[in-house]
Amino acid sequence: MADCCVKGFRWDATPKCRNDKVAGIDCSVLADYYAEEVGATVLIPDFFGGEILAADIILNDMRCAELDLPTFLARNSKAVRGPEIIKTAEVLKASYRRFGVFGFCIGGWGAFHIGAKDKQLADCISVAHPTMVEKTEIDGLAVPVQIIAPEMDPMFTEELKEYTRRRGMERAKNAAVYWFREWLLENE
Repeated sequence: MADCCVKGFRWDATPKCRNDKVAGIDCSVLADYYAEEVGATVLIPDFFGGEILAADIILNDMRCAELDLPTFLARNSKAVRGPEIIKTAEVLKASYRRFGVFGFCIGGWGAFHIGAKDKQLADCISVAHPTMVEKTEIDGLAVPVQIIAPEMDPMFTEELKEYTRRRGMERAKNAAVYWFREWLLENE
């Protein structure tokens, strides 16, 4: 796992949000900022089974090696967390007229699953530094996606970036054809 997956910063703020549960999962604090800026209800579910990695270790470059990331990732794998991510999305789909998903790092694959053709549970997804995303998940996407990826990202590789760009160009080309067919040919 790359250093950027475990580095962060302290945000000294007092939560304003409600700490509700959706599908049995607690929501947390960062939602306040997004809710205010977007003007929407924002939920941040805990898909780590309540596990919190120690901030004093994460924020200290000299101590990051103390984290047992392989075990953490095994406890939070697609097979383990995927069903609860989908269950949460199903509850939200039934509760809101529209909703989007933002997946950070290992949450990226979950966002792709929620926006997949066979599920289409969200109206759009956004991912930042998506990790453990596979080409089949990119191919399976059926909703608009925004990908925020740094230039140098060992987890969202150059190969995946190029593959994603190509898939985006193919979708844009097809969307233009359908649009012109609708407005130029079908309205004659």
